[in-house]
Amino acid sequence: MKGPSFDHPEAIAAAMGVLDRHLAALNSGDAVALAQTLHFPHYRLAGGRMKIWQRSETYLQDFYARAGNEWHRSAWDFRNPISSSSDKVHLDVQFSRYRADGSLLGRYRSIWVVSSIDQRWAAQLRSSFAA
Repeated sequence: MKGPSFDHPEAIAAAMGVLDRHLAALNSGDAVALAQTLHFPHYRLAGGRMKIWQRSETYLQDFYARAGNEWHRSAWDFRNPISSSSDKVHLDVQFSRYRADGSLLGRYRSIWVVSSIDQRWAAQLRSSFAA
């Protein structure tokens, strides 16, 4: 059995850039910039259910509903590549959600798949333990 491949540093750098832009857009409430970090349809497996966004229009509002009224910002705790190819990167990530006063709402592990489709890097799907 062949192990994970990390011989695609350009792909890993592109995927990390997507994650950077994703959280910056989320934290600033920029729905347009946020949508640019995702491929649509976009898939999220959490709580035993697959959510599919066909288009970007409701993505940010859906996040606000999941995160709750106390959410103020999120931050990556770690982002570790699991495996990569020239056009796809699997990442083991953990992020934290915070209130406006800086207190922790929660920490969540996820697997993100970031891919290049039509020469555009964006997150295609993820499996999350977050609500």
